[in-house]
Amino acid sequence: MIRKLRLKFVAVCMAMVTAVLAAVCFAIFAALQGNVEDLSRQVLHRVIQEESLPGGRKAEIGVEIGGDKLLLPYFTVSVWPGGGGTYAAYVTGGTYAGLEDTAELTAILEDCLNQVPPEGTVQDYGLRYLRRDNGLYQRLAFVDMSMERAMLREMMGSYLVIALSAFLLLLGVSVILARWTTAPVERAWSQQRQFLSDASHELKTPLTVILSNAELLSAIPQEERPARWTDNILSESQRMKRLVEEMLTLARADHMAQPAVLAEVSLSDIAGDCALAFEPVAFEAGKSLEYTAEEDVFVLGDGDRLRRLVSILLDNAVKYGAEGGIITLTLEKTERQARLTVSNPGEPIPAEQLGRLFERFYRADASRGEKSGFGLGLSIAAVIAQEHRGTLKAESGREGTRFVFTLPLKK
Repeated sequence: MIRKLRLKFVAVCMAMVTAVLAAVCFAIFAALQGNVEDLSRQVLHRVIQEESLPGGRKAEIGVEIGGDKLLLPYFTVSVWPGGGGTYAAYVTGGTYAGLEDTAELTAILEDCLNQVPPEGTVQDYGLRYLRRDNGLYQRLAFVDMSMERAMLREMMGSYLVIALSAFLLLLGVSVILARWTTAPVERAWSQQRQFLSDASHELKTPLTVILSNAELLSAIPQEERPARWTDNILSESQRMKRLVEEMLTLARADHMAQPAVLAEVSLSDIAGDCALAFEPVAFEAGKSLEYTAEEDVFVLGDGDRLRRLVSILLDNAVKYGAEGGIITLTLEKTERQARLTVSNPGEPIPAEQLGRLFERFYRADASRGEKSGFGLGLSIAAVIAQEHRGTLKAESGREGTRFVFTLPLKK
């Protein structure tokens, strides 16, 4: 899918680039052709006004195109009408030699005189002409168009090479941009597949337990059914309910940039309440909880969601802290921010795993051990931090692991 998306992106980009380059080349060709034709007409108008010199020859006349001087071969003819529709023609000047009284000249003049416009081309001989009626006779000037065509071919050849180089360069850029622009899509697609796989795995275990216990219960008379099987069904059903609720929380967060209710709340009170609630939990887990919170730390946010964030961090510390260790919660404030830190002693988490702690369903194995839970808590905490325009990051070292949550103070 991602490969097809990249190919489509490159194809669309290059189609647009090709259309633009074609339009530019066409415009350049039309402009160059018009300029060269105008210069040829200037030569025609210049030479048709000149009188013949002894010997019927004149110097070559040049025009400048793009800084280069282009020499255009030309010749002029005076045509005198005769009786019975005949005429007499005399070459009066130009750079051509040996045209006088030739069949070639006769054919050129017949083609020119048979055309109504006073200015045009003699295609069979590659000449551009200008005809002027002087009363008693007609004066004609001819310029060779082969030089125009050669100049156009040479210049357009250069422009086409430049256009082809630009096309190849933009093709490379499009490939790079396709990889860059589709990288978030690829990550999202990969995360979606991983999410479905992990969610299916998490739901499989409680469903298996429920089905197994239900099958056993159905095979035993009601009065003989053990209560523990019913308890198993209830416990696993509640576990599935919690999982679905957490998944719904994350799904809603994907469509909501901020919590619905933002008000002034005391983060000091929230941190203190959460610490008191988790003291017995930590004691039962064989650990102790110490907390220090500055007074009057007010922030703008949703009190219930901030309380959930602090609870998630404390629950994580209790689960993965070292046996007999001391869990600490600290709340302090700077000039602009409130800073809440939850730390627990234990084996350090490798750097490559730290960046993944906030991924959905991710649970480090070797460094943190397999504990109960779904691996969604820290993901929910990160979403809550983002909703409150705060940051949540994890740090780990020899002394243990700590999570640092910062958010702006109430102004």
